[in-house]
Amino acid sequence: MKQEEKTNANIKDAGNENQEGKTVAEIKNLKIAFGKNKVLKGVNLVINKGENLVVLGSSGSGKSVFIKCIVKLLEADEGSILVFGKDIAAMEETELNEVRKKIGFLFQSSALYDSMTVRENLEFPLKRQSPVPEEKEREALVKEALKNVGLEKAIDLMPSELSGGMKKRIGLARSLILKPDLILYDEPTTGLDPITAREIIQLILDVQEKYKAASIIITHDIECARMTGNRIIMLKEGVFAQEGTFAQLKKSEDKWIHSFFE
Repeated sequence: MKQEEKTNANIKDAGNENQEGKTVAEIKNLKIAFGKNKVLKGVNLVINKGENLVVLGSSGSGKSVFIKCIVKLLEADEGSILVFGKDIAAMEETELNEVRKKIGFLFQSSALYDSMTVRENLEFPLKRQSPVPEEKEREALVKEALKNVGLEKAIDLMPSELSGGMKKRIGLARSLILKPDLILYDEPTTGLDPITAREIIQLILDVQEKYKAASIIITHDIECARMTGNRIIMLKEGVFAQEGTFAQLKKSEDKWIHSFFE
């Protein structure tokens, strides 16, 4: 199946899931500032099971801040964040960590532990489970995760031995190893050559098809937005300015929005 055809199929599947009305996350009036710099000024969002939601905006617009608030890596000043029906802001650390196990996070830098092999990086979240899976089960899960990203042979390599694209793939494998219900991608194609970027885009589509998880994809890469997004939201000056499909936004008469699609 061609990539564009696959995207259209995913949009249809996501729409079917959304009709079931299963909300994965709901954000209301989210605000956060750093000193006098008001980054998010009242963000509202609902994301449903099976949906790839792209947040598109200029560099430095607060896109990464937004998803870090969802997992409480940053604490919002105002607003509510409900994930799987639970209020993130009200959680103690123990409960928060349990919710985080259901959320995969692909960091922009991949965030691999430099002193650990690929195997050890992937085992790390497994060893934080309770109970901890037996060694044979961990081995099987690690191999499955690496197979999903096409890097089975990299299992005993160190991060220093990986290319930028390989690090992204391993980061994605680690974020998927607990089979999350929500996946957060922070600039998944940044710093990659066009061929490797397309490979990562294809992996995002494969993950949606296989796991039916909801995903929020933070990007300023218009090709990534076009290929992965069932729905696209434009972040401008701290608020979501407009939303729609790629085709709908491309026809927007708003000059700022139109500038992304030229």
